[in-house]
Amino acid sequence: MIIDGRALASEVLMDAKLRAEALHRRPNVLVYVAPEETAATRSYLKIKARSADAAGCDFEETQSLISSSRADAIIVQLPLPSEMNQEEVLNSIPLHQDADVLSRAAREKFEQGAVDALLPPVVAAVREIFMQNDVDPRRKKAVVIGAGFLVGAPCATWLKQQGADVVIVTKESGTLTSALKEADIIISGAGSPHLIKPDMLKQNVVLIDAGTSESNGEVVGDADPACAEKCLLFTPVPGGVGPLAVACLFENAVTLAARSSPQGDALR
Repeated sequence: MIIDGRALASEVLMDAKLRAEALHRRPNVLVYVAPEETAATRSYLKIKARSADAAGCDFEETQSLISSSRADAIIVQLPLPSEMNQEEVLNSIPLHQDADVLSRAAREKFEQGAVDALLPPVVAAVREIFMQNDVDPRRKKAVVIGAGFLVGAPCATWLKQQGADVVIVTKESGTLTSALKEADIIISGAGSPHLIKPDMLKQNVVLIDAGTSESNGEVVGDADPACAEKCLLFTPVPGGVGPLAVACLFENAVTLAARSSPQGDALR
């Protein structure tokens, strides 16, 4: 089955909007944008603005985080310019406003498995796909390709929390081919065009492609599209994990708004 991430995203956003409407106010999402924005940044912001509106949220851009106390959620548009200290900026996001789970405090809470911890958006997208398709990671052999901050590391953490037997493969490990042959679940965030080929997979694997890169002027994933023929579940790029992760980001924003509202206990 090829997963339609856009359709799932619409469902998540619709549910988020219903929860936002129950607050009797629109959650305010503040998005920090570095002064030197690029064309790609502007494109991402347009997508997020549309998703915010679909989730019943106000979306406001800023180039300063100083006056952010009135926001329900704060998002930092990545990547930041190289001259900026990205870690310092992300760690300045207060825990109760960190919808993207990028600050050290929010990430540690997630890694500790706290009951009220938000899931990083890509992890939340993977969980949604698994829930919708009855995929149980317990006792499954899972391979995570890449150990990046946004995809590989949090997905590996979550899979371990769910009871999967997890192997993380990086460029330095050199074990990709042998690891994939045994994998029941693969989550890839390498950002390497068509790194995964059909002959590297066993039949009926669950393949979540969360890697994006450019090849011949097109956005492509880590997996060759032909891999879908061997997969129980397959997420395409574009149109798979990406739009669903953005939807989950604003679902998190509504959750944070609910927690700060009088009705919060009933809407968490």
